[in-house]
Amino acid sequence: MNRDSSSTDTSSNYLGRARHRKRPSEVSLDSDKANESKLLVNDHNKYKSMLIRTYSSVWMIAGFSFILYMGHLYIWAMIVVIQIFMARELFNLLRRANEERQLPGFRLLNWHFFFTAMLFTYGRFLSRQLVNTMTSDKLLFKLVSVLIKYQMFICYFLYIAGFVWFILTLKNKRYKYQFSQYAWTHMILLMVFVQSAFTVANIFEGIFWFLLPASLIIINDIAAYFFGFFFGRTPLIKLSPKKTWEGFIGASVTTLFAAFVLSNILGRFQWLTCPRKDLSTGWLHCDPDPLFKTEYFPVSSWMQRWFPLKEIPYLPVQFHALALGLFASIIAPFGGFFASGFKRAFKLKDFGDSIPGHGGITDRMDCQMVMAVFAYIYHQSFVMSQSFSVEMIFDQILRNLTFEEQHFLYEQLGNILQGRQSS
Repeated sequence: MNRDSSSTDTSSNYLGRARHRKRPSEVSLDSDKANESKLLVNDHNKYKSMLIRTYSSVWMIAGFSFILYMGHLYIWAMIVVIQIFMARELFNLLRRANEERQLPGFRLLNWHFFFTAMLFTYGRFLSRQLVNTMTSDKLLFKLVSVLIKYQMFICYFLYIAGFVWFILTLKNKRYKYQFSQYAWTHMILLMVFVQSAFTVANIFEGIFWFLLPASLIIINDIAAYFFGFFFGRTPLIKLSPKKTWEGFIGASVTTLFAAFVLSNILGRFQWLTCPRKDLSTGWLHCDPDPLFKTEYFPVSSWMQRWFPLKEIPYLPVQFHALALGLFASIIAPFGGFFASGFKRAFKLKDFGDSIPGHGGITDRMDCQMVMAVFAYIYHQSFVMSQSFSVEMIFDQILRNLTFEEQHFLYEQLGNILQGRQSS
């Protein structure tokens, strides 16, 4: 009897469990709930995360503002520091993904290529700035001129040294892994230095052309976070489950409005709009570009009944700012989506943990990389004047002529001017 009762209980328990097995619709319902719980609006720890993220953001904005106040060279130094952190995070990413295959000396080789790329990228850019800075000291000018002349050869020799180093470290049965690491190293350097070279170029064209695009990315990111935080319901893209359409649209509108207003504010400071032609650290004063001179839009008579002003002041650069804002709100976020896909490929949440609540430096710079390149190309294509000016010609003379050639040109110009005066 006991056996029968126990078997009956067992069978009834089994049937009970069988009856309560989840149907496919129930499983999909649970999975949908799980997906919904991934959205930021349903995250139970979202307020704690928001506080940490806000605290870190305040410190970053304060430090960024101080560096901006210090001037062009300090902003450049900040870019170099960011580059080093980004390279370290990406090199560590490859290292963690292949810990069982680590080769001695390969990490040092990565940094050898990194500093070679840095010397090549900034050496070409410094050729103009250093000559303009050192013209007062004849000996120092000659030394700098020699370094500039042979800079490309030095960089090529350093790269070839790294190339030979890599060949000598090849090991049997690890060729495929080593060559893949070699390729990844060059890909990382390309990602890091292409955007940073354009960023530095933007800085010396005027801090405005660096600050405005960078600020628009920051504003877009903050607005997307808060709109998604409070209103996010509809997932935007599978690569980033916490990104929502509500956050994307709200951030786009906010970024366009901020671009129009912020460009008017920043464009009124000469030390932000004047280009830097040397490596001095003093504040700049120059004749403002027409883009930064106030113009007035007349208000029609029928609108003056509701609008008190007869003319609306504006800066022409505000319309260029709208183009930058449009790119920052629609295209630049795809740099973040690319980074998300890259992290998913390596099964990582963040590139690092340098910034509490934000992840690593690379997590904050993914959209900035895309934006910096666009800002430079847009400035060169639609903003920068293509006509020759006295400053441009003078700059070419300092860059490309020796001291003797410059002296000869000075004498020839003097003779020509004297001849015109006498005639």
